[in-house]
Amino acid sequence: MKPGMKKNVLTWYGLIATVGGVGTFSKMPGTLGSAVGLAIFFIMGRVDLYLLAAVVALGTVAADKYARETGGEDPGEVVIDEVAGFWVSVLGFDMSFAIVGFFLFRIVDILKPFPVRNMERLPGGIGIMADDLCGGLVVNILLRFLWWLFFSGGFDIIYGFFGMGA
Repeated sequence: MKPGMKKNVLTWYGLIATVGGVGTFSKMPGTLGSAVGLAIFFIMGRVDLYLLAAVVALGTVAADKYARETGGEDPGEVVIDEVAGFWVSVLGFDMSFAIVGFFLFRIVDILKPFPVRNMERLPGGIGIMADDLCGGLVVNILLRFLWWLFFSGGFDIIYGFFGMGA
């Protein structure tokens, strides 16, 4: 076991919560966890809703048990929530939105705008997962707006509404 690694990382719930210990590798575990989610997304080519649901369910239980065992409310090394949150960000999108989704998710995860921050108040594993899932939903909605604006005639509609069309 590497120095400073909590023995709980080597349990089934620790391996899931820290995504195989990835959350212990860096001073920026959230970014690293999101990057793992990005890498898996690139490998899979899409987000499978059933896999996402399984990761959320199992991740919530594992994060809850890990937090209780280590005595932390939301231990930094728990990054399964970042994986799931990033996947929510890009749910329904192809890989062309992955990098933009990654950076937007990191910004939302760091800044925690309303209502994301409020989700942290939920108890245990639910709170650990909920803020990142909510952040992912915020990013998904933002990506859909950007897609509409740039690729689905959104600018034309806005210009037409304000009488600026040609």
